Amino acid sequence: MVKPMTKVLLIEDDPAMQTTLQRTLERRGMRVVTCGDGHRALDRWQASLPDVVLLDLSLPGPDGLQVLASARAQGLDTPVLIITARGTIGDRIVGLNTGADDYLPKPFDLDELEARIRALTRRRGTDGSTIPGHTPAFAGLQVDPDSGVVYHLGQALDLTPREAALLTALLQRPGHAVAKERLFEIVFAGDPDVQIEAVEVVAYRLRKRLAATGAQLITLRGLGYLLKATA
Repeated sequence: MVKPMTKVLLIEDDPAMQTTLQRTLERRGMRVVTCGDGHRALDRWQASLPDVVLLDLSLPGPDGLQVLASARAQGLDTPVLIITARGTIGDRIVGLNTGADDYLPKPFDLDELEARIRALTRRRGTDGSTIPGHTPAFAGLQVDPDSGVVYHLGQALDLTPREAALLTALLQRPGHAVAKERLFEIVFAGDPDVQIEAVEVVAYRLRKRLAATGAQLITLRGLGYLLKATA
């Protein structure tokens, strides 16, 4: 079955950046609709029905966070990747808590941008893959089944798409080992050039992200990984 072409709404006010991103993504097989200011962003969003929204925070008129908050209030649940020069952890958390699904600070690598867009469409299921089911709360962690965002005690965790995909897979069966091969299929779906050892890198980073939560990522040599509640 031929997969549908990913449609991207790019909300970016810098003409040079807008042109570069549009051309790059279209060369990589995506359809791109553009918008250059906050006043028209919601209308363009509703009219284009995108699979993913790339949203700059610094916009003429309503800024990116205002646009995002309005969109979520109106029930627009399209996955949103914030692209911005505001790269502090505080800015990322504000964006995620406003309703964003991922955050990529400028300047960024175009290959990484594409990978994050593909990850968001996989999590959403717009590329024909399966969306992970709703997970019950475990050690204060819970996955929003609509957005794919992982929350800890009601606050969005600042995770990359691959970290979120790995954690979501483990939250399906907390306390049970999930094979590395299975996690590789989930986290790196559609990336044929990546070696299975890359799962270890994602797990290492995720383990550090979970340090302040009530969950611990355990490596079981020869079996895979599992989530364990800390005492």
